[in-house]
Amino acid sequence: MSTLRPDLAIIAGTIPAGARVLDVGCGDGALMAALRDAKGIDARGLEIESANVASAVARGLAVVQGDADTDLADYPDDGFDYAILSQTLQTTRRPDLVLDQLLRIGKQAFVSFPNFAQWKIRFAHMIGGRMPVTKQLPHRWYDTPNIHHVTIDDFKSFVAERGFTIEGEWYLSGEKARGAGLANLLAEHAVFLLRR
Repeated sequence: MSTLRPDLAIIAGTIPAGARVLDVGCGDGALMAALRDAKGIDARGLEIESANVASAVARGLAVVQGDADTDLADYPDDGFDYAILSQTLQTTRRPDLVLDQLLRIGKQAFVSFPNFAQWKIRFAHMIGGRMPVTKQLPHRWYDTPNIHHVTIDDFKSFVAERGFTIEGEWYLSGEKARGAGLANLLAEHAVFLLRR
């Protein structure tokens, strides 16, 4: 599982063998394949991009093409032990409703996202006065898939307002884990494990 993106490696390392998993925005199925190969987990996936669906299916994974904003309503309550939304929250039209659906479908939900309050982004705004292009956010303002710019503090506030419980939280700068202190300023990415 070491070849996984760092946020996916955290998720894969936390999910126990035998769990029922739905990976929403699963991309090419890298996380699902790792869970299958290392832990024997039979995961399901939902992905909007047809090329990614084809790649995942070619790996022998159960992935369907669909949109997190509209198709999660078709899944049953508590149908999975874990619902996963990795690096997808900021691309949805209604992230609030998507999170409500995740925690309806899964008993717990993993959510990971880029932290738009990280110091490099703040610095680019302050000094250059332009939307930054960084390693973790490589798109320009006009071609970015990111339509909602969420920060760690925004997300924690949202979770508290919704009455969800944070079961786990991890912060990353590149591939390195960092502590919770000043995470909103220093971390490039965040991973949260939530429960209703």
